[in-house]
Amino acid sequence: MVGAGSVVTSDVPPGTIVVGNPARVVSYDRSGTSNAAGTAPQSGEFQSKIPGVRWIPLTAIKDVRGQLVVAQWDRHLPFVPQRTFFVHGVPSRKVRGEHAHKVCEQILVAITGSINVVVDNGKIREEYILDDASRGFYVPPGIWATQYRYSSDAVMAVFASHDYDESDYIRDYEAYLAYSSA
Repeated sequence: MVGAGSVVTSDVPPGTIVVGNPARVVSYDRSGTSNAAGTAPQSGEFQSKIPGVRWIPLTAIKDVRGQLVVAQWDRHLPFVPQRTFFVHGVPSRKVRGEHAHKVCEQILVAITGSINVVVDNGKIREEYILDDASRGFYVPPGIWATQYRYSSDAVMAVFASHDYDESDYIRDYEAYLAYSSA
């Protein structure tokens, strides 16, 4: 949806609500959404309505010197990461992700700041807020994921189960819908 008087200067991602000059994403259409942003419990008992999507608790140690968060591959994560990358310096009006992987699994962790994440399996769309370094957000293969509304101090670490392979990406939402329904 495009807000009245908005000036659209680039493609509007599917399911987004954009406003302003230039138009920027302010929200995602929540029709079909089973969880409003930020309402997901932090416990390991949480079950998303999208199969496989879940929080991954990490070990956080706090003392007067600060905080240390531990992610042991064999204990905390459901796979041994083959690639790690960091996303930062994203203007709050920009959208990242907007793709699905065929085989690659990912865990997203907000090291600092906050990031909204929308996951979609072609039938259900859910939105979450990453704002705690002591929990990761697991995105299994075959799930469309989008990140937006980055706070100015947001740094996101991404742990990926596979090396980069462009053929693993589905970057077109209509192609994704065909893939997910096959």
